[in-house]
Amino acid sequence: MPRPASEVVVRIAREDEYAAIGALTVAGYQADGYLTRANGSYDDGYAGWLADAAARGRHDTLLVATVDDRLVGTVTWCPHGSASAQIAQRPDQGEFRTLSVDPVARGRGVARALVRECLTRARAEGLTEVLLCSLDEMAPAHRLYTSMGFVRRPELDWSPAPGTNLLSFSIDMAGEGRRGDGR
Repeated sequence: MPRPASEVVVRIAREDEYAAIGALTVAGYQADGYLTRANGSYDDGYAGWLADAAARGRHDTLLVATVDDRLVGTVTWCPHGSASAQIAQRPDQGEFRTLSVDPVARGRGVARALVRECLTRARAEGLTEVLLCSLDEMAPAHRLYTSMGFVRRPELDWSPAPGTNLLSFSIDMAGEGRRGDGR
């Protein structure tokens, strides 16, 4: 049976999509000003890391969301042992990073679908906690995370560079399981 025309489909990225995924990731961050430092300069280093989807795809699980076979979002799932994980340290923890949605596709549940897939992977891997870091100015993302059952973890907040503050969030998978699918 064919799926509805506007259904969000989440799957593992293909290698031939890496350049487009990198561009989509940068575009999402750039659209909201998240690559502009407090002093007004552009963060070339982080933008370059975001653009390098191939590296994330080789070392972690790079997921994409599509609508009508068009790439509209991406996230990097970092299971235990991932070199990309920033705060997940224990074997029962996973983390996701680089959640980004094409600005023209926002408001369609793309980000929520990508986070749900990360939670599904965490359950399948038997993890008890999923963590993430988010720039302090990413208020729309923070609302999404809390609506899905994530809680702030201020004791894990950190700063990778002067003027860059990362807020930490986590979800207890046992508690998330009691809530259903994180809605």
